[in-house]
Amino acid sequence: MQTDDLRYLELLSETYPTIADASAEAINLNAILSLPKGTELFASDIHGEYEAFAHLLKNGSGSIRMKIDDALGNALTETEKRQLATLIYYPHEKLQLILPTLDDPDAWIAQAVERLIAVAKRASGKYSRSKVHKAYPQEFAYAIEELMTEDNCAVDRDEYRRAIVDSIVRIGRGPAFIEALCLLIQRFSLDHLHILGDIYDRGPAPDAIMDTLAKYHCLDIQWGNHDIVWMGAALGQRGCIAHVVRNCARYGNLSILEDAYGINILPLAAFAMDAYRDDPCVAFGLKGNPDLDERAYEMNVKIQKAMAIIQFKVEGQLIDEYPEFGLSDRKLLDKIDHDRGTVVVDGVEYELADKVLPTVDPADPYALTPEEESVMQRLEQAFVSCEKLQRHMRLFLKVGSLYKISNGSLLFHASVPLAQDGSLMHANIFGEELCGRALYDALEHYVRAAFFSADEVERKRGRDLMWWLWLAPESPLFAKSKMATFEIYFVADKAARKEVKNPFYARLDDPEAMAVVFEDFGMDPAASRIICGHVPVKAKDGEDPVKCGGRVLTIDGGFSRAYQPTTGIAGYTLISNSQGFVLAAHEPLESAAAAVERELDIHSTRRVVERMEKRTLVADTDIGARLRARVRDLERLIEAYREGALPERA
Repeated sequence: MQTDDLRYLELLSETYPTIADASAEAINLNAILSLPKGTELFASDIHGEYEAFAHLLKNGSGSIRMKIDDALGNALTETEKRQLATLIYYPHEKLQLILPTLDDPDAWIAQAVERLIAVAKRASGKYSRSKVHKAYPQEFAYAIEELMTEDNCAVDRDEYRRAIVDSIVRIGRGPAFIEALCLLIQRFSLDHLHILGDIYDRGPAPDAIMDTLAKYHCLDIQWGNHDIVWMGAALGQRGCIAHVVRNCARYGNLSILEDAYGINILPLAAFAMDAYRDDPCVAFGLKGNPDLDERAYEMNVKIQKAMAIIQFKVEGQLIDEYPEFGLSDRKLLDKIDHDRGTVVVDGVEYELADKVLPTVDPADPYALTPEEESVMQRLEQAFVSCEKLQRHMRLFLKVGSLYKISNGSLLFHASVPLAQDGSLMHANIFGEELCGRALYDALEHYVRAAFFSADEVERKRGRDLMWWLWLAPESPLFAKSKMATFEIYFVADKAARKEVKNPFYARLDDPEAMAVVFEDFGMDPAASRIICGHVPVKAKDGEDPVKCGGRVLTIDGGFSRAYQPTTGIAGYTLISNSQGFVLAAHEPLESAAAAVERELDIHSTRRVVERMEKRTLVADTDIGARLRARVRDLERLIEAYREGALPERA
């Protein structure tokens, strides 16, 4: 036996010190390989819509209702099933509504426990006993174990089970026990969660989403462009900060900064209200009809304009600092003719939609005024010093990446940029021409370096590259011809505002172009799929999210309320289970309160997009490959024990 092999087996023997220990684990792992694969949920472009997203996690994207039907069949009426489903989704809130109305709450609790145990058994059926047991809450582990265990002997255990429930109710722990069972069912309904980017921007509660994800049992995140710009802002990158603050103001969501993250915007508000005091800010109306009073609305408008001008200035400075980024066409403040009230964009002169520019010096348009500089210094300090924001960004780094290959699926937020001829598009990253997977890998290296490198030059490059990832045409997270923020505000002609998508999107139904992508990532084009988001699918216009014969699935369906008029739905989720892939199109959730009080669920239309010829087992997955490798190692350890190469430990 080779020395390196023996050294590895010695380390493994510390965990499995005897033949019996190693054999038991090998038997356990081999058994797990024969179980059906767990259910995976894919979601994209959540954009701060916490209530809708949280509801879909609670209902398992509709799977819990199906478990209720499977477990209880015709034993319950439709009304009873709705009430039970709502109880599982919102146990604490529903119990507070129901229990005070009951003549005999103890009897209702006992009946609810019986029904919940039946659903929990059904939901946990594809997991090993060990995995199920580990999910039990510590306080109720014994009771749940006994109630969940099937009676495999002739002894009648009904009285025993009733005694457990009666005891729980008698000592006043019934509501807590029901809550524990409901959360357990939620846990069993989804084995793994994949978030394909854009948790931030537009919606009101990205922080609540991040807090929820931080407690989730198993997930990964592929960073979106709206996530990466927040990551850059958290490190004090000025271009990213300017966008983040401007965008919060644009959607009337400054509370994200103030209330969620404790970022003091009073200096910015004072500056904006003074600098643009007599300015109607005609081009800076808010998006999404935020519910603000007149004073708050005016403040958001003026802050939005103040930050837009600051953004164009700091971006101009970055463009000059990094000519290799090729973004010189995005410098437009120096193309303004203040006397004529016009601007030249792409060689065409347009009248300015807003001509009030009190902080722009025509002689030095990209210089911040002293007041703007003070505002940016304060914001930088606030973002960098915010513990909660830093914690959320570290979650991105812990469970996130720019792309992931999982069970034959290539997951990323937006695209693999392509040239017009369908070949991989190259990008200049600090003098190195990269494309495809190599581009993704280099970009992720720089993002992580921005947080962790000991080299200040490397950290600065990483910070500034996050701004590039936000808006560059070659960025796989953006993949459009330009970020037309300036034109949206200052040019009325819609032709000037047009952001042309990268050819990747025009070729989503082209098997040859997609094969180029799969092969570059080391995947079999005939057996692989791409799952991505970023560009809203216009379902109301008949656009199909399933492309290239099912090889590509684009699942941005409009979680963001601002995009629901465009998509016609309120988001897609993709469910992968042992039977295949199911795409669910969701209607809007009225509110969590309405879901609790009136037992309203999100109505979803489900569509099978891929059905497996035979049921997918754990053995067929990436986890299965790792488990088989583990079994081989254990078998080598057992052999080493038997041959005397390693002694068993007492």
